[in-house]
Amino acid sequence: MPKSSPFTGQSTMLRRLLIGLGVLVIVALLAGLTARLAGGDHRTPSAANSPSSPPVSATSTASPHGSVPSPSAGATPGASAVAAPPHTSDPLKFATAFATALWSYDTRTTTQPQQLAGLRSWLTGESKYADPDALAAQLPDPVLWSRMRDNGQHATGEAAEAHLPAAWQQAIGKDPSQLTIAYVYAVTVTGKQTISWLDGGRGAEDRAITLAVQCRPGRDCALASIATTVYP
Repeated sequence: MPKSSPFTGQSTMLRRLLIGLGVLVIVALLAGLTARLAGGDHRTPSAANSPSSPPVSATSTASPHGSVPSPSAGATPGASAVAAPPHTSDPLKFATAFATALWSYDTRTTTQPQQLAGLRSWLTGESKYADPDALAAQLPDPVLWSRMRDNGQHATGEAAEAHLPAAWQQAIGKDPSQLTIAYVYAVTVTGKQTISWLDGGRGAEDRAITLAVQCRPGRDCALASIATTVYP
């Protein structure tokens, strides 16, 4: 489904960073963002507020039980079962938790607008980098959601592993100062989604997604956007 990336700071431009053209495009867009921000539409963090990036490893393995509870059949009808964002400054842990929440839903107890509202609570409060359209594209539209509800469809997501894509690491490695503009990390998460429906139907599918996660120093991480391409 259509998704996008936040490095350029506006939703239409965000979609260009992680569209699948590799390291050269990433480097070019980062350079373009630097030039645009230098024009004065964004204030660069001061030295006191711009320490080095939060310490993270290149890969992270999620616990078998995940960090975000999935919707349950006993949930209150009409209430979103989407978990609240975790309090963490680690982009890998945040991305793992978000993917688990994204891949988990229960159409029997939650409407599509309620599910979307719950997921949007994970977005960064910085409108320059937040891309709600890319997030909305991850969910079925209300009509399809209603049909899924008629079938009693619900799913549980399990994120197994998260890592910083090689293309992103190479781009940042060439110019680490780019990270201090928005503190946005690209994180690829892999896992599994188990789907159940009426009459005992059940199936499972492998899932993978690349997220743009903003982790400014001294703040909890938040979602910025979602890439159209899953980066290795």
